[in-house]
Amino acid sequence: MKKYIFVIALLLLTTIGFAQEKALVSIYNPKANAQADIDAAVAKAKAAKKHVFIQVGGNWCVWCIRFHGLVNETPALKDYLSNNFETVLVNYSPENKNEEVLNKLSNPGRFGFPVFLILDGDGKLLHTQNSAYLEDGNGHSVKKITDFLKNWNYGALHPVKK
Repeated sequence: MKKYIFVIALLLLTTIGFAQEKALVSIYNPKANAQADIDAAVAKAKAAKKHVFIQVGGNWCVWCIRFHGLVNETPALKDYLSNNFETVLVNYSPENKNEEVLNKLSNPGRFGFPVFLILDGDGKLLHTQNSAYLEDGNGHSVKKITDFLKNWNYGALHPVKK
């Protein structure tokens, strides 16, 4: 009987630990005004001759959290994103599905999460990227992500004419 009580106590402690870890993740802000964030990023992008990179996901999404971590832990990728894009994280969760904003952006959640959007400096949707195609093995590939970003940055679509 003592073994069973010990096992149950251990399981409860493990569950509480996981619940607390999940509660600490707050990459996406369900209370954010997604449209205002996008509008601000679009204005900055236009002025800086950049595009806007939107990552749609939620704090509940392990792949969203892993992608965000990969970017932050890979200086070259983080620098490339910040030098070439204005970045916006748009929340999708039971607290706030941002349905109106995502409807305007052609319902990108149909590809799963995270899903990436590229907007130009006028706010026009240029591309929706299913993040599954940027995976390799057990996670996202820095090379595939970088190649994707290089194909959709401002310079790729507006090459300097010689």
